[in-house]
Amino acid sequence: MDRKHAVITGASRGIGRALAREFAANGYDLTITCLKNAEMLRQLSDELKARYKVSCRTFTGDLAEHENADELFRETGRLDVLINNAGLSYHGLTQDMSPQDWDHIISANLSSAFYTSRLAIPLMLREKKGKILNISSVWGEHGASMEVAYSAAKGGLNAFTKALAKELAPSNIQVNAIACGMIDTDMNSIFNKEEINEIVSGIPADRMGQPGEVARLAVQLCTGNDYLTGQIITLDGGWI
Repeated sequence: MDRKHAVITGASRGIGRALAREFAANGYDLTITCLKNAEMLRQLSDELKARYKVSCRTFTGDLAEHENADELFRETGRLDVLINNAGLSYHGLTQDMSPQDWDHIISANLSSAFYTSRLAIPLMLREKKGKILNISSVWGEHGASMEVAYSAAKGGLNAFTKALAKELAPSNIQVNAIACGMIDTDMNSIFNKEEINEIVSGIPADRMGQPGEVARLAVQLCTGNDYLTGQIITLDGGWI
């Protein structure tokens, strides 16, 4: 029997790196992508192939540009799982944000998911099954001051998830999202230690989440349950 194949975007670090490790540990062959850190991605690929005896293809490029998504999927055959994890944050006042920065945040977090999903769907239709999982944020539902563009993009991603799930449910393809709270990744480098401690004090779990916890939930969502679709599942330690 052929091994299952997952495409994971934004996999060079943080949540994406944890996702790649968890899916490889569960026997998936992988295609992993990143924006520009080709060497870090190659090292991860070598690690996964050596440790889990899976195949692992790498791709470096900006998936906010549809031509790069086209190139990525040109060499993708069978596909069981697509995880849209690639994204960027922006912290600052809305009136100080340039139109170019706005377009970049929306494209990186939302348009990229469209570019990859539209190409993944025909491959899944061929197999009569598949899972698309979008990595979102609690700010997509509740909004965050100083992160208006990011919140808007993740809100759009949540709506994209719900609508696409309805469209693909008759074809046995499930689409869900994980709305992450405060996860311990480089994205939080905009905050100093005191600010992070203040945020954590408001989280009932009294800590940040770990990338591995996101990854383990992702595997659960992508294996087994074919009736769960169109859901935005919050993982935030009871924060919001």
